[in-house]
Amino acid sequence: MKTIFAAALFALSLPAISDAATLEFPSDDPIASITIPDDWEPTETDAGVNANSADDAIYISIDVADEETSDDVVSDAVTFLQKSGVKVDTATQKESTETLNGMEMTNLDWSGTDDDGDVSIGLSFVSPKPGKLLVITYWGTKGMQEQHGPELQSIITSLKPAE
Repeated sequence: MKTIFAAALFALSLPAISDAATLEFPSDDPIASITIPDDWEPTETDAGVNANSADDAIYISIDVADEETSDDVVSDAVTFLQKSGVKVDTATQKESTETLNGMEMTNLDWSGTDDDGDVSIGLSFVSPKPGKLLVITYWGTKGMQEQHGPELQSIITSLKPAE
């Protein structure tokens, strides 16, 4: 009996692990997959997937493009940010590259503001297969994004080409 009680106390002392959904998108002809915590309420869109952290401090979307639609997808992402009240400080632009699950990723990052204050903004580009491009849009409240660091890391590192 003591063992069961001790095990129950131990289990209650562990941090809660949120459930997560792995989404393949687009669902009719998957190009990529990503795992996003359920409390971020991931949603498949016409062009990919998007999600918001439970406290609305972080927004992320991943849209699928090809050679013909890539300019439109990037333009739509910028328009969405503008309509959402995000103001980008173009003087803060930083560019970097990295490899993510065997895919080369180019990142463009800026600082800016929205109605709640200072934010970080990012557009990233990664090709999961020839002729296809994923455009990742990121918008996060500064000071809050650190609290979501482990979740964000887990989300981004889960992005993989569909099998």
